Amino acid sequence: MYNGDDMNKTSRQLERYFKGVANHRRIDILNLVHQEEGITLLGIAETLNCDIKIASQHTQKLVQAGLLNKRYKGKYIIHSLSPYGKKFIKFINTF
Repeated sequence: MYNGDDMNKTSRQLERYFKGVANHRRIDILNLVHQEEGITLLGIAETLNCDIKIASQHTQKLVQAGLLNKRYKGKYIIHSLSPYGKKFIKFINTF
């Protein structure tokens, strides 16, 4: 498995990120969280006009991919981009 130097990601690491955004709804969520850092799950569902269960499944995939962070604030789940999520936003916007 080629890794070049320590600054490069392995192909498996890159696969995880690309699979994380391999859905139009997840790309929409990344863009929305970029615009509204700290948005709740309910805010995501309402803004994107989708069921909260669907929004939850997609945000979970983004968290597992390492592109989104979530934290609990009372009964709310607050979302923010991870450092790699921010890099992916830049990549998407320049693609």
